[in-house]
Amino acid sequence: MCIRIFVLFGLGYLMNCSPKEKFKPEASSDYIEGEFGYDLNFLRQYHSDLVLLGEDTAGAQVIILPAYQGRIMTSTANGLKGISYGWVNHDQISSGKLSEHINLFGGEERIWLGPEGGQYSIYFRRGVSFTFDNWFVPKELDTEPFTLISSTSSEAKFEKEMHLENYSGAIFDIKVNRNIRLISSENVSSLLAADIPKEVQVVAFESENILSNIGAQSWTKKNGLLSIWILSMLNASDSGLVAIPYKQGLEKDLGSIVTDNYFGKIPSDRLKIKGGLLVFKADANYRSKIGISPMRAMSWLCSYDPTKSLLTIAQFSIPSEAKEYVNSLWEQQNEPFKGDVVNSYNDGPLENGIQMGKFYEIESSSPAVELNPGETLKHIHRTIHLQGSKASLDRILNEAFSIKLTDISVD
Repeated sequence: MCIRIFVLFGLGYLMNCSPKEKFKPEASSDYIEGEFGYDLNFLRQYHSDLVLLGEDTAGAQVIILPAYQGRIMTSTANGLKGISYGWVNHDQISSGKLSEHINLFGGEERIWLGPEGGQYSIYFRRGVSFTFDNWFVPKELDTEPFTLISSTSSEAKFEKEMHLENYSGAIFDIKVNRNIRLISSENVSSLLAADIPKEVQVVAFESENILSNIGAQSWTKKNGLLSIWILSMLNASDSGLVAIPYKQGLEKDLGSIVTDNYFGKIPSDRLKIKGGLLVFKADANYRSKIGISPMRAMSWLCSYDPTKSLLTIAQFSIPSEAKEYVNSLWEQQNEPFKGDVVNSYNDGPLENGIQMGKFYEIESSSPAVELNPGETLKHIHRTIHLQGSKASLDRILNEAFSIKLTDISVD
C-alpha cells in the first residue's frame, strides 16, 4: 500500500473502536482465542452465509465470507483446535459500525484493485487533493458483498460487477470473478517440488482473480489502467520474519533492490539484504514496509515463525513479459506505471501509541494491462502453511528454493 495508507487504517480503527469498546468474547470451554474454532464460532455469529472449505474437521480448513468480497478470513492446518493463521479484527466486526473511508475487518487474503493514488486512482474523486479527507475505498471493495456462484468442500466461486471512475474521469465497467480452491497436500508437494513429511501439517489454498472489461470502451494507458491487488493479513509473533527473493544484478540495469522508505528508512537490524534474499522483521513491533519492482521480483516469498514451527509460502503469477505495474503514491505522478509487484508490511504502534493489531502483511499485484471490451486479466495468489519440526521445514525449504531456515535471519 501507499506511504500513508496504514496511518489511515489506524484512524479508521480508532473511529470504530475505542479501548473501552474492545471486543470481549464470551467464556468458552471448547476454544480459546488464537484457535481456528474460536474464529469460526465468532464469525458465524455475524455471518450466517459463511463458506467453510475442508472435508476433514480435524485437518485443513478455510473460512470465506461473501459479505467481505469473498475474503478468506483465516485458515488452519489442524482442525478446530489448530492455530488460526489469519488476522481477524474482532473489535471492528463485533462493533457493527462502519467507517466512511475504510473498514478494517482483517482477513488472511482479500482482493483490492489498484492504483490507490495518483491521477489514475480509483480511491479519489476527480480533481480533489490527495488527502485523507478525500480518500475512500470503493464500497464494492469494502462493504458490498460478492455473489456466491457455487461452492463445494474444496472450492468457492464469487462474482461482482462494478462501475468505477478514476481520478482522471475514465469509466470502468468491470466484472470481478474470484475462485478460491483448497489444495491437497499431494498437490502442495508437486507445486513446491519437495517431499512433505507425514508429520508436517499442511493447509494450502489459491485464489484465481479475473478482471473483465464488460464496458463498451477500451482501457488505455492514456486514461489509466487497473490492476488486481491481493493482500494477506497474517498473525505476527515477536520472532516472525519474512524472506523475499530478488533477482541479482547491477542497479544501473535492474534498479534498486528494495523500496524501504515507505515510512522512513528501516533500521538495519530489521531488514537485511543477503545476496539474493531480503529478510524483514514481521513482529508487529515497528511499523514499516518494503516493496520489490518488476525488474527484481520473483514469484514467491515466505515467512517463518519459530515459536509456532510455522513456515508460510506465498506464490503468485508474474507474467514474464510484464514490466508495467500501477504506482499508488498519493501525488500527481511522473511515472504512473512504475509501481511494485510484491510488498510486505509490518504493523506497529502509531505515534500516539495506538496499534491496529498484531499482524504483518504480504501483498502481490498483477501488471497494468490495456483491455478491449470482452478481454480479461488474471492473477493467481497461492498461500501454503506448513507446520512441523524445524528439520522437516528446513528440508522442504531447501528442496523447494535452495535456501535454509538459518538464511532467514537479520543477524
